[in-house]
Amino acid sequence: MGRPKKKRTWLKVVLLIILIGIVGVGAYGYSIYHNLQKTAKGVHTPIDREPVVERTSKLDMKKKDPFSVLMLGIDEREGDKGRSDTMIVITVNPEKKSMEMLSIPRDTRVEIVGKGIDDKINHAYAFGGIEMSMNTIEKYLDIPIDYYIKVNMEGFKEIVDSVGGVIVNNDLDFIYEGSHFTKGDLTLNGTEALKYSRMRYDDPRGDFGRQLRQRQIIQAVMKKGANVSTLWKYDDMLKAVGNNVETNISFDEMKSIQKNYGEARKQVEQLQIDGSGAKIDGIWYYIVPEEERVSVQNKLKEHLGL
Repeated sequence: MGRPKKKRTWLKVVLLIILIGIVGVGAYGYSIYHNLQKTAKGVHTPIDREPVVERTSKLDMKKKDPFSVLMLGIDEREGDKGRSDTMIVITVNPEKKSMEMLSIPRDTRVEIVGKGIDDKINHAYAFGGIEMSMNTIEKYLDIPIDYYIKVNMEGFKEIVDSVGGVIVNNDLDFIYEGSHFTKGDLTLNGTEALKYSRMRYDDPRGDFGRQLRQRQIIQAVMKKGANVSTLWKYDDMLKAVGNNVETNISFDEMKSIQKNYGEARKQVEQLQIDGSGAKIDGIWYYIVPEEERVSVQNKLKEHLGL
């Protein structure tokens, strides 16, 4: 395996999920609802692009059509547009009452749509922002990407702490940056959750183990953020969302997701895409065999009803 730099950005994808979750919890006092609406409008950033993979009919949330979301954790540095450190594609099917979460390794060698070259998939954002990332992943997975959520590196620890910490089931005993994570159920604060999700080199599964822990944290915050008992801290959560998130999901669409798709979050299937490391012209890439890519494509298409 190569040695990409450690990143800390990806987990802020959970911020918008919290927002979607608490929209429909039932606490519709004027102040809460008004602030939810204000935050949702603040983070709403529509994108005008020509899809690479088009739907045969327009997505209709009132009819409970399955949909997909691309989550991008962006490492933005001064003078640098940044790269998408973490890419997670989520498909949501209300009829099946399930979600599928696929982590795409950032070093996966793919065609960068609009650039005309084969390169690491996380470079798509550096070359062409959200639009090029969505187009590239759409073509690679051969499914429509309906929505995106872009998150920046600040605010992760605060958001975990704002929901009172998260509970995860750890399957690997390890020590990382001075913290000991034992097997079994763990309650993690923001600092601990960040460490828990970063470790990879002492995991025999390598980056797949890290991706699994990332998705665990996302699920845990989704569950905690949608719990009515956390609403007394909603102001802190909304502030973190407003400071760190951009998305093309509107407030009305968030309400539709909560109303028509809420049951789907109760069953989440974790997916991974298998491949191997290889050097090409002295650069390390993650190479996915075509048959593996087609297998993942078919699974996602089936879940989206395509």
